[in-house]
Amino acid sequence: MKIGVLSDTHDSLSNLIFALEGLRERGIDTVIHCGDLTDFDLLSRFEGFRLIYLLGNMDHANGTIVKLVQKLNPDNFAGLVFTGNLGGVPVAATHSHLEGKLMELVQSGRYQWIFYGHTHQRRDETIRGTRIVNPGALGGLQRGLRTYCIADLDAQDVEFVTVATD
Repeated sequence: MKIGVLSDTHDSLSNLIFALEGLRERGIDTVIHCGDLTDFDLLSRFEGFRLIYLLGNMDHANGTIVKLVQKLNPDNFAGLVFTGNLGGVPVAATHSHLEGKLMELVQSGRYQWIFYGHTHQRRDETIRGTRIVNPGALGGLQRGLRTYCIADLDAQDVEFVTVATD
């Protein structure tokens, strides 16, 4: 199963559209967004996807975000930490701004994949059999590449995709 993983959009509509169009072109229908969309009006762009949304430290309208995510599709998830199976593969995700949460998930040994955001820095590392991936950021004040990733959970493959900055 292939999924799209995004994070730290920080109101960058053009980069979000670019990423979601790329995922649609590849037939990907499940997206994990690791937080900090910051403008909940952008959630409408996820129409047609199954969305797992992790609330970030800049997502101030938490209650509104949760309601809108679930309104898009009752199978969607919005919260601080996701744990579950995607295509039969145990997965966890968080924004990672909660002190110690990322390491707690890694140390549990229960997940093949853990996705997170917040740092705006790409990461793809395996620790004790757990693949830990940060897709990078689609927006924000920091300079640098804007990226997202496609994770093939079955093939254990990650492809980082660079977005032209807005």
